[in-house]
Amino acid sequence: MQPSRRNCLCASLAWLALLPLAPRTTAESLTITSKPTGATVEINGVVVGTTPCKIKYPGGYFHQTHTVFGNRLHYALLVKVYKDGYTSREMKITEGPFEWVSLNGRDHGRYWLIKTSNVSVDLEPISAAYHSSLRVPPAGNSMIASRRELPTERLVEIASPAVVEIESSEARGSGFLISDDGLIATNHHVVEGHATVDVELQDDSRLLGKVLYTDERSDLAIVKIEGKGFPFLPLAEFSQVRVGETVIAIGNPEHGAVHTVTRGIISAVASRGGPSGETVIQTDAAINFGNSGGPLINSYGEVVGVNTWIARKTDDPQGVQLQGINFAISSVDLARALRRFAPEAGAPSAAPSKVKTGTISVASDPGGAEIYVDGKFAGQTPSTIPLSSGTHRIELRSAGRKNWGRELDVIEGSQLTLHPILEIQP
Repeated sequence: MQPSRRNCLCASLAWLALLPLAPRTTAESLTITSKPTGATVEINGVVVGTTPCKIKYPGGYFHQTHTVFGNRLHYALLVKVYKDGYTSREMKITEGPFEWVSLNGRDHGRYWLIKTSNVSVDLEPISAAYHSSLRVPPAGNSMIASRRELPTERLVEIASPAVVEIESSEARGSGFLISDDGLIATNHHVVEGHATVDVELQDDSRLLGKVLYTDERSDLAIVKIEGKGFPFLPLAEFSQVRVGETVIAIGNPEHGAVHTVTRGIISAVASRGGPSGETVIQTDAAINFGNSGGPLINSYGEVVGVNTWIARKTDDPQGVQLQGINFAISSVDLARALRRFAPEAGAPSAAPSKVKTGTISVASDPGGAEIYVDGKFAGQTPSTIPLSSGTHRIELRSAGRKNWGRELDVIEGSQLTLHPILEIQP
């Protein structure tokens, strides 16, 4: 037999020898049930049905494959089950990653396995998990100008006892009490995938926290600890938030002491856009890993936002951090989440402000110009600034460019936009 034909025959025999090792292509099912039924099921943020829910996956997602022909699951699966009027549940249903190497030793990769083909969850009624009425003291009305701003050391003394450290098996972050009976606000990514977390108070006592509500889109979550008489922080009336005002951030950064305090200003207020329309606050107060979920507090001791993320040069979470560009989810979005979580429990809605306001969105070409409102620094372009009704003088200043100015009449509920081109200084 000629060598070439002999090689072809050997290759064919080798191929046939491998065929019995190939896994069956029959799919297997993942079944998700709940009490009560009719709950929405999400897998990795995608709605896949309502309970009882059955999803077909290749058998290789459940059992380790031994050949290159097997189907492998190349990512972890996070299941979220929720229903109006009930607490939500999240859980990781996969284990891994595991390593695989092909028979020739050249191909390799990672894969995950689904731990069980049947997932059953019990959803607790919110009325059973949360019994009291949540009230936020009214903040921001016609008397706001007469309120006395507190020095930083006094703010810390008042606010710090309400800030907590939150730990799970996979994450560590911050949170803060928003009611005297143990309701805590934090970030979704701090408690993601957990029904319970450990909560450490300022006096070093550790309590079990039950995760009652999470929302991946807004990155907000609500945790409950048992007890009464806890110190708590009120939410600010968001129409009174001003670009340029002083704020402090309190949290538990990695490699730092607990209840670390940093100070800065509100650099900008902007909308995320999209149908949800969350509002974010940009601040130059230092925020680091572990600060997530902690409060951003104004000079009156009120929460204007939930510290959430740090700007980086790339989308890589390990990318180079940009200095002085940090973000918090606004108090108005936290109030909205609380109303969704427990509307019948008296979740706070912001007290109607007697100050009539509108908003002005200011951009410029080039960007980064300083904004002055009635002669006072209010941030840099682009920014969205709430203003009281009436006439205001807006000025933009940028090095090497001519100053730009205009008087505007702001009407209640109006939304004005400015985008001037700053001329080069001769």
